[in-house]
Formats: sequence, structure tokens, C-alpha cells
Amino acid sequence: METFFLFLLVGLLAQAVDGALGMAYGVISSSVLMAFGVPPAVASASVHGAEVFTTAASAGSHVWHKNVDWQLFVPLAIAGVIGGVAGAYLLSGITGSVIKPFVVAYLALMGVYILFRAVRGVKPKAIRPAWILAPLGLVGGFFDAIGGGGWGPTVSSTMVGAGEEPRKVIGTVNTAEFFLTVAISATFVWALVTGHWREAEGLQDHLTAVAGLIVGGLMAAPFAGLITKRVPHRVLTYAVGVLLLILALFQGLQLAKVI
Repeated sequence: METFFLFLLVGLLAQAVDGALGMAYGVISSSVLMAFGVPPAVASASVHGAEVFTTAASAGSHVWHKNVDWQLFVPLAIAGVIGGVAGAYLLSGITGSVIKPFVVAYLALMGVYILFRAVRGVKPKAIRPAWILAPLGLVGGFFDAIGGGGWGPTVSSTMVGAGEEPRKVIGTVNTAEFFLTVAISATFVWALVTGHWREAEGLQDHLTAVAGLIVGGLMAAPFAGLITKRVPHRVLTYAVGVLLLILALFQGLQLAKVI
């Protein structure tokens, strides 16, 4: 029972940040699971299983509050699903530590750049044509599957850095994430059934933690759209930049085995 309430708190805090800023649920949740000794592949599958529920609630909130740019949503979601399925299938043969240093460096650079834009007060501009986001969705979906979290930090940071309005970025990326998460979770199930995934036998040992992540996430997700809608553009930009630097620092310390 202690495990359930611990991960309920983790899920609540992670989803509150993710829903409002478009990133961090997967990174925070998978990091905590791996800190408890859960293998990376199992942690990723567990987090995506929980996200099927939390992203549905978060997406519904953003749609309700009109935070979604549907022109950007379509190419982003389709490419994200393709990248996510590929990443989930290949996860057992990829060492996340190989690409993680590059991801950490990218997050840090984007964090600094976004803060620079916030300080300068640069006005947002729409990303067009929308199809230009397809490669970004492909990479973001792939990173998300192999790392248990990476869709938001990769995609949201790039879109905000490109000048898109943070509110639309957060709403669009969160809504597209639901479809990505369903696809990744389905791929994990398929890999489990076909025997492609060799580490799955330990998954049932972490169901209590997953349940906690789901319940905690569902408690916070409905408020995502309202928070994003009400917070001023410049404040959101600052918040995204600071969060990216925090995530980069946290993952950098993990790589250095300091934490």
C-alpha cells in the first residue's frame, strides 16, 4: 500500500507539470521507477500503460479549453505514432545510455534559447507549413518509446523554440501524445505476446506502482487545459525554459551516476 501512495504522489506531481507545460510525466515517472530497480524496458512499458489513461484526460481538457492547433496536430500525431511503434519494437536491442547524452545536451541548449526568447519578449509565430513537424514527431515518438519519456521535452521544446505560441504547443503536443501512447502500449503488448520482449516477465511485479501513477495522474490531468489557458504567454515560455534546464540537469546527473 505504501508503494501505491508513493507513486500516486509521483503521478500527481508529474502530471500536474506535464499537463501544464507539455512535458515531464514520462521522464519523472520512469526515472523514479528505475531508481527502484525496474529495468528500462519494463519502466517504459509501465509508464506508457499509465499514460494511456492520463493523456486521455489531459487531452480532453486541452481540447475543451481550445488549446489545440489541429493543423499541427495531424502530422505530429501520425509521425509520432510511427516513431513510437518503431522505438517500442526495437527497445530491447537499444541501449538508452548511448543517445541520452545527446538528448541532455539538446534539452539544455533549447532551455537556454527559450529563456533568451522570453527575456527578449519575442512574439510567437505560427509554424507553417504544418507538415514540417512530421520529422520532429518521428524523432520524438522514437525517443519517447526507448526512454520512457521524451515526447514532450523533444517536441514541445523544439516547437516553442521555433516561435509557436506555448499554449498551442502544450495543448497540441499533449493531445497528440494520447495516440502515441496507445500505439506504444499496443506495441509492447504485441511484443510480449509474440515473445519478442524478453524482459516482460517482471512487469506484473510493478502493477501497484503503475496503478498509483494512473490514479495520481488522473487527479491532476483534468486541470491541464485550464492552467495552460490562463497562464500568460511569457510566463509559460519562462516555465518551459526553466523546466528544460531542470530536466537536462537531472538526466545529466543520472548519466554521471551522481543520483
